[in-house]
Amino acid sequence: MSVFTTSNAGDTRGTGSRRVIAVDLGAESCRVSLLQWDGSDAALDTLHRFPNHPVERDGQLYWDLDRICSGVEEGLAICARQAAGAIDSIGVDGWAVDYVWLNSQSVPLRNPFCYRDPRTERAQLELWKQILPERIYALTGIQMLRFNTLYQLYADQREQLPTGVSWLTLPEYLLHWLGGEAVSEYTNATHTQMVEAGSMQWCSEIMDVAGLDVGAAPKIVPPGTVLGRVQGRLAGLPEFRLTKLIAPACHDTGSAVAGVPGESDDWAFISSGTWSIVGTVLPEPCTTDVARLYNFSNEGGLGGTVRFLKNVNGMWLIEECLRSWREERTEWDVAGLIGACRTLHAPRELLAVDDPELLLSQHMPDRINSVLRKHGHKEISTHPSMAPHFANLIFHSLVHRYAEILQQLTEVTGKALRKLFVVGGGSRNRYLNELIRERCGIELLLGPVESSTIGNAAIQLAVLDGSVEPDWGVRPDAVAKWSRAIAAQ
Repeated sequence: MSVFTTSNAGDTRGTGSRRVIAVDLGAESCRVSLLQWDGSDAALDTLHRFPNHPVERDGQLYWDLDRICSGVEEGLAICARQAAGAIDSIGVDGWAVDYVWLNSQSVPLRNPFCYRDPRTERAQLELWKQILPERIYALTGIQMLRFNTLYQLYADQREQLPTGVSWLTLPEYLLHWLGGEAVSEYTNATHTQMVEAGSMQWCSEIMDVAGLDVGAAPKIVPPGTVLGRVQGRLAGLPEFRLTKLIAPACHDTGSAVAGVPGESDDWAFISSGTWSIVGTVLPEPCTTDVARLYNFSNEGGLGGTVRFLKNVNGMWLIEECLRSWREERTEWDVAGLIGACRTLHAPRELLAVDDPELLLSQHMPDRINSVLRKHGHKEISTHPSMAPHFANLIFHSLVHRYAEILQQLTEVTGKALRKLFVVGGGSRNRYLNELIRERCGIELLLGPVESSTIGNAAIQLAVLDGSVEPDWGVRPDAVAKWSRAIAAQ
């Protein structure tokens, strides 16, 4: 295993000083980071981090929008105090699919639903009676996931929403809340499963069948679009008086992959965190029958490229198990579990990590046993003393799933994959990465933990330098140069 190289990091030397803020919204925590470039060196500091989690009300899961906004505002104010001058721009990325309903004055109607809310289980099946999943895939090339925005919006039709409402996915809502134009950034829009594959157009056929109002959907813009300047209370601070609001790759995986320094065509990636996103980059969508049967997703990337990938359950399984054990007042943490796993043999039977039951929250050890029973496997005692056995099962099962998907990628794309870049929080899980290297038999390169933040900042810097094309937005080569420069700090 090796760390990403930073060759050619000096390509940006001589560029004037810059200060940009990257906001990264996460389903477990949100981060506000300041990148300062003095003309030759970068300093990237995460100055504010605050927890985020869904809240339950009347049996349904929501995001606390006020808490997210206030946390971001606090982080921006901290950045202003720490900056060595005026802030040039702010960009926001985050998880996909969840959105905010707004009235005609851009005021939220309610807190947004969390994608893990079970209401879409029925909505997805109901919509498939009207338009076959095969047709949806042919039109969009997007993986069938019950929490895609399409099914969430379809479920919303049971509510009595007022006329004249519109919606924005969460990262774009934050940019709009700060004063920017209301838009849907391309990399994030594709994950809704409502964008025509390979285009920046909403799919009217799908939206018509689903009874969705195209007029309620925001305009799609390419990554790197300048949406305006900071307004409101923050604009009263001198550091934010002329600050631009830039839509980076608003999908956090889009920003993370934007920073991967893969220069040839022989690499794949795992964006490893709450979710494991396993994929590669293609020049155009692949919507063949085999791609559909394997349930691959064609998500938008920089420069009109496609992130050809699959969502896999990730560290969510460990996080939810830990939550259950903490309720029993145990002191297990991830580091302790990893250490204990090293003393155990590989499990004889593996867990189907993508079973729908494991997407739901709470009581994860019981859910895992339920899935084991379903497949005829032996259960594990849920006593906290058996926590390492659960963790060992999860780690080995995740790696088995990664290997399956990498094999499928090779089959579908014809690529001979020789390198695997691991970015995100999972890049520091040495035990998991050792298992990946042993099981997948591929060169493993470990990237930065805050890969989404680096990609977000690199896109902003490339835009500020004018590296933008009219059709597909910010130029990937310019983003790659800035990513290397930031990673070289």
